[in-house]
Amino acid sequence: MSNPGDADSTPITSVRQLADYIAVGGKPRERFRIGTEHEKFGFRVPDLTPVPYLPADGHPGAIRDLLEALGRTGGEPLPDHGPILDHGNVIGLRQGDASVSLEPAGQLELSGAPLVTLHETAAEMAAHFAQLRCPARDLRIGFAPLGFHPLASRSAMPWMPKGRYAIMRRYMALVGTMGLDMMTRTCTVQVNLDYTSESDMRRKLRVALLLQPLATALFANSPFTEGQPNGFLSYRAHVWTDTDNQRSGIPAVFFEDGFGFERYAEWLIDEVPMYFIYRDGNYIDLAGQSFRRFIDRGIPELADTVATIGDFADLMTIAFTDVRLKRFLEMRGADAGSAEMMVAQSALWVGLLYDDAALAAAEALVRGLSHADALAMRAAVPRHGLATPFGNGMLRDLAQDVVAIARDGLRARGLRDASGADEAIYLAPLETIVAGGPTQAEFWLARYRGDWHGDASRIFAEAAI
Repeated sequence: MSNPGDADSTPITSVRQLADYIAVGGKPRERFRIGTEHEKFGFRVPDLTPVPYLPADGHPGAIRDLLEALGRTGGEPLPDHGPILDHGNVIGLRQGDASVSLEPAGQLELSGAPLVTLHETAAEMAAHFAQLRCPARDLRIGFAPLGFHPLASRSAMPWMPKGRYAIMRRYMALVGTMGLDMMTRTCTVQVNLDYTSESDMRRKLRVALLLQPLATALFANSPFTEGQPNGFLSYRAHVWTDTDNQRSGIPAVFFEDGFGFERYAEWLIDEVPMYFIYRDGNYIDLAGQSFRRFIDRGIPELADTVATIGDFADLMTIAFTDVRLKRFLEMRGADAGSAEMMVAQSALWVGLLYDDAALAAAEALVRGLSHADALAMRAAVPRHGLATPFGNGMLRDLAQDVVAIARDGLRARGLRDASGADEAIYLAPLETIVAGGPTQAEFWLARYRGDWHGDASRIFAEAAI
């Protein structure tokens, strides 16, 4: 969920104009980059409660103070670090080509810089965690990347002072039973990847959509709710099954013949209800209204307000499909997890989508799958994970082939670190899982039933970064 963004005030005149706006994202292969975004829950030490925006209850830990500390070194502002403000409240931090931002309940997100190699991705993640530890320790805050908050109730989660979240908070309660849980009690990891053209986008989008349930199973990391096993491996993914479904999931339109930028723009403006528009530093609540009507008729109560390209850019950020099309592709199906697993998520998709032979092999692997198959897997995976039925076996069987293809794709890229290792090293956690090892969720459940003696709170100590 982005911060106040695109300020392009160009009036919208046609759907073709919107398609052209998206198409600008196409780029030659040598300019392909990897962008990784990851979230984590903050908790106050030692009581493990969520971290509020401002100090409370005599505890020094507060999100505002953490953000301010991240923007300084030795007491001085860093030259490439600038605060992101919402009505005077610090809600994020620019860090060169990267940024730190807040999800609705204070989940801290790093939106990584566009990077060339996965070696850089791993280094960026390590540097972010290292930067975070010192001020977090001083404020008695810990951070744990998990898919769903394992202890806190929905009512116990704080709310951050971001204007768009106030609008979404009101509207989410009207359009699904778990939208507020999605906002406050989930964390994810995403990888953003490029495409060369409309046809390349379409190939990658469809492969990624059909394999997104598999990614959910591989990276499942949310088996607890309010201190108890919840019967799921990815409760975060279950939450998304009833969260504003007009804008979520795996829409059939993506599989239509001739699907491309223009058809996607039509779907957005016709089928995805608005949340807001941003004018003069303020979010204006238009939740539930039609963007097409906004283009055609404006807003009656807002004289002289016309729909702009900036408004369309904001609309693109509130489509929550499992793979989101923007001027790049966002893979959105995975729970947040350990640093190694979050880099592995980027490695999986880079290996599958950035090498021609790997992409063709992945296409061949999913060629027999339909949109209905993807929906069925998406519904079953949150509970059953890799044991979800698939063909004559289980999803774990598909996972072995997919990880092997990704490994070949990464090796074909031939990008090595200083020690001579190629990017396939980052698939190691997935190779352990497809060989029969536990997913993160299965590992935590075993700990809960074993050494933890039924105390799910111990996950914070073991999952903390």
